[in-house]
Amino acid sequence: MITGITWIRPVSSATEFERLVSFFSALGFAPGRSWDQPAERAGVASRGRPFLAPLGNLELIDGEPPTMKTHLLVEVTELDAVHEVARRWLKQHGAEDRIEAAEETHWKSRLFTVEPIPGFKVAFWEWSDPLRGKAVALEGDLGAEGMRFAIVVARWNAVITERLLSGALDALLRSGARREQIEIARVPGSWEIPAAARKLAETGGFDAVIALGCLLRGETAHYEAIYNEVARGIGQSQQETGVPHSFGVLTCETLEQALDRAGLKGGNKGFEAAAAAIEMVSLARKIAGKAPTGAAVSA
Repeated sequence: MITGITWIRPVSSATEFERLVSFFSALGFAPGRSWDQPAERAGVASRGRPFLAPLGNLELIDGEPPTMKTHLLVEVTELDAVHEVARRWLKQHGAEDRIEAAEETHWKSRLFTVEPIPGFKVAFWEWSDPLRGKAVALEGDLGAEGMRFAIVVARWNAVITERLLSGALDALLRSGARREQIEIARVPGSWEIPAAARKLAETGGFDAVIALGCLLRGETAHYEAIYNEVARGIGQSQQETGVPHSFGVLTCETLEQALDRAGLKGGNKGFEAAAAAIEMVSLARKIAGKAPTGAAVSA
């Protein structure tokens, strides 16, 4: 059974490699499992930095339209926001002339092409009708500019929780949050997370709270007792304060499973918790914006 598709593009120099890694990182692609191969193993040193997207396609075309000449097309939402991120990146690297304006295509979409390094073209596109027959729904965006976040992280099992914290900060900063808008509170263990999260939410100084911790089963029932109370406490704090809380507390059987979920194999759950927090703040603001005049809506 086929499980995925990978598009591989060799680059001609270390400089081009670093520029492309920087470009795709700036656009918010999820990093895959990178690799470095020393020269003594295969006669030549090499390295790879995969970037992941939720969906991959292989499409064959007979009679290639001009817009397909790049061969790498990335479907996005908020095309204009992506264009602005790409434009800023090019400006930082002295290559503002290597991006085109977004234009309508003949296949009911909008598209722009960017060339992060000479000869390496990428086309970003979105459907002109983003609903395309889908039910109308309010959804949060993943832009964190102007948002304020509190992160509560447990010191217990720090080898895991510090990785979760790094992932959460990566997601927030990559999405436009500023470091001074992020408050980090450290607590002894996961048991203490709900109390700290509640105190931070009640200050009114944060748009969302991100809870990060790690519980490993061990050989006693202590694990279940702690987990149930932590989950209940975080949920209760969210409901009673009206401030979104994202749940990044790992509950695993073994240390190996926890490492996998903290960035080794199964993604970084701290990154995912931060992304969920951003989306919920965005959604809350959209809901508030739709409230009738004079209606009170908690953000």
